[in-house]
Amino acid sequence: MAVESDAHVVLIESNKDLAERIGHDLQEAGFEVAIAHTAEEGLAVIRQSAPALIALDRMLEGESSLPFCQAIRQSGVRSPIILMVARDGLEDRVSCLEAGADDYFLKPYRSDAFLKMLQFYLKPSVNTGETLRFGELSLDLAHRSAVRNGRVIDLTMKEFELLKYLMEHPREVMTREQILENVWGYDFVGESNVIEVYIRYLRLKIDGEDEKRLIQTVRGVGYVLREG
Repeated sequence: MAVESDAHVVLIESNKDLAERIGHDLQEAGFEVAIAHTAEEGLAVIRQSAPALIALDRMLEGESSLPFCQAIRQSGVRSPIILMVARDGLEDRVSCLEAGADDYFLKPYRSDAFLKMLQFYLKPSVNTGETLRFGELSLDLAHRSAVRNGRVIDLTMKEFELLKYLMEHPREVMTREQILENVWGYDFVGESNVIEVYIRYLRLKIDGEDEKRLIQTVRGVGYVLREG
């Protein structure tokens, strides 16, 4: 599965055999790859290379990499971070988002599925200069930023794509299947309740303490962007 790309990917994986396999697949697909096996090595590579995307194993040398993921975000890196995880429980997905990751890839490693996910995150953004608006909420598509009542909202790429999709269909009830197809554009692997996890965090970000909830749940169907 070859693609035309010169995007620089940093892969941080302590299993050297797996790292070599993934690195080879990425190079064959046209990506530039830098491989690190520890958090310390990974941080040094990230600082030197300004990667387009970071793929990070959920466990490094037997230890959780979530604090490292948080440290990457706290250092100001905004590149998409994909966590490679062995479990797909709700708690695991929540932990990934809380650590600042954009998404997760469920092991065992599968080349085609992994490359499709990376291509989704590395596709060029369309700089239309357009801004979507719903009430006091605005979404700048060129700069991937949201503002509500003058408050700037920091979004991960997946949160941005989810909010964009809902704002493109205001007051329309979007089913979970529609959201998965249009926001999770690659071959989705996992349970549809992953949407609930992202909706939860999106609400925490866009709804201030004295602001109305904009994303409403339609039980048994999906979600709708509307006031009140």
